[in-house]
Amino acid sequence: MRTNGKKALFLGVTLALCYLSFLGCHGLLDPDEGRYSEIPREMRVTGDYITPRLNGVAYFEKPVLHYWLTASAQAFFGENEFSGRFWPALLALAGVGVTALLGRRLYGPGAALCAALVLATSLLYFVVGQINITDMPLSFFLTAALAAFKLAEEGDRRHLLLFYAAMALATLTKGLIGIVLPGAVLFWYIALTRRWRLVKRTLYLPGIALFFALVLPWFIAVCRANGDFFHFFFVREHFLRYTTTLHDRHEPFWYFLPILLLGLFPWAGLLPAALTRALPRRGRRADADDLYLLLWAGVIFLFFSLSGSKLPPYIVPVLPPLALLIGRELDRTDGLSPLSLIASAILTGLPALALLTYPFIQDRYPPALLIAPALILGLAPPAGLLAAWRCRSRGEGRRAAAALCVAALMLLPGYRALFLSYGGVKSPRPLAEAIADRLDASDIVAHYGTFEHALPFYLRRLNVVIGYRGELDFGIGRDNPSWCLEEEALLPLLQGDRRVFLVIRKKVYDDLGAEKSGLFTLAEWDNTLVVVNRPLEVNE
Repeated sequence: MRTNGKKALFLGVTLALCYLSFLGCHGLLDPDEGRYSEIPREMRVTGDYITPRLNGVAYFEKPVLHYWLTASAQAFFGENEFSGRFWPALLALAGVGVTALLGRRLYGPGAALCAALVLATSLLYFVVGQINITDMPLSFFLTAALAAFKLAEEGDRRHLLLFYAAMALATLTKGLIGIVLPGAVLFWYIALTRRWRLVKRTLYLPGIALFFALVLPWFIAVCRANGDFFHFFFVREHFLRYTTTLHDRHEPFWYFLPILLLGLFPWAGLLPAALTRALPRRGRRADADDLYLLLWAGVIFLFFSLSGSKLPPYIVPVLPPLALLIGRELDRTDGLSPLSLIASAILTGLPALALLTYPFIQDRYPPALLIAPALILGLAPPAGLLAAWRCRSRGEGRRAAAALCVAALMLLPGYRALFLSYGGVKSPRPLAEAIADRLDASDIVAHYGTFEHALPFYLRRLNVVIGYRGELDFGIGRDNPSWCLEEEALLPLLQGDRRVFLVIRKKVYDDLGAEKSGLFTLAEWDNTLVVVNRPLEVNE
């Protein structure tokens, strides 16, 4: 027991360092990080924490909790990249802790420790835990809700207070799926196990009251302040988003299968054995705990597979239950099976090889930026597999599992290096820095035919938007702001008496006619230019 405690402490400290270190060392990734940093900044500037606004116009695609969390981090750490990523990283670590807590209850301390390591070192989980988007907070609250229900099933019913509170916070993070997904998992669990008594047990009045006490105040306030919120949020962003290709994110039904296998890197090879062990088979009914985890993963995976809108981070809530099943497989007293190691060689070795060779077969990024992370991500898994094979051949099954765990921990610096490299080429921060060095209060920052979401955040001001709608379309149409203009306003703006820093795609700039005369290029980044309508002084 003391040994497990020391291992847990070591793992916790290691993960905290890896998840929280260097969070602010690369620029915001557009569009998502720019958006989810700017909306809280505008809340703090205006003092309006009810109506979310992006570049000064109403933005109702998501509820408010993630903005509040980010605003609190900005107040404490300042308006920077670290504050934007602080809560996703912290909640990712908290999700690992909740997963370990549930694993200890279901399968014992050894499996709990393995499950925590599997979850924290899985590629998709780490990546989403380092980005300022809503998916990791949603995953944490769903994990907390479904873990709390399992703890309350046979134990203290007061755990249902956590169940309902977590569902409420999930709803405030990303809408009705905070209720729908846990509800669907519980429905199928109760129906398949025929534990009908759980219906009455789960309908816990103090918990239900807590849910509404947390959820209703903001929804009532935002509906009162914005009469069009209800239709946009509940009809357009829930029903139409799920059932249609409204947001142009339609993918085939099987889209999430390769995402899941790659997202579980370097653990995907153990998934077949873990699922086989949990599934019912002839002469053996499925264990209730195993069935619960299978439904947790399967229902959420199927729900998003059926959706008309698909993005890779959507399936992050599937990872905790799968990590628990894989963690139990790692903790087997008889060690890993040869088939599991063969599957790992295929499902982990091939992606590792691809990562190792990618810098040398692409021409989009400088190879020098990618070599360091590629070496770590490409060599650590095969090294772990070779060590595991050697231990397994000697009959040392536990040491084989340990070899894989050590190799997985070695991946964390590689993940971090990958972010530092990727952030160096995928953030518009260089554009913001070039503008900020020369920007006066009377100057105008304008975007033509595009909108770099991070620039209002970096420049601490609203930007003029010309000939662009995108996801600002609803807010522009509703609020009709003076800083959102049609295409024909470009030339008068450039010919006016104020200096204009114009953000424009290089191809669009090349196609400009008369408007192009008299413009001076200030900076270029990722096929985007900043041009100025006044010559810059020599000392600038």
